[in-house]
Amino acid sequence: MRRQQRGPPASLITRAVDWVFTMLRNAEFEILFVLFFVIAYLLFKDLVWRWPFHCVLSLPLVFL
Repeated sequence: MRRQQRGPPASLITRAVDWVFTMLRNAEFEILFVLFFVIAYLLFKDLVWRWPFHCVLSLPLVFL
């Protein structure tokens, strides 16, 4: 449902900001989904490259 426009038409900046907020509202789940994986990647990357974890992950998998 569109809003009734009263007075002069909205400026270009106002329409652009409204469009950005509309896109954010429509794509909220997708943005959160991608953000979750980016944060998980950054945390895992830092965790894996610490010395004890790096040594454990580089061992040959002889127990499989």
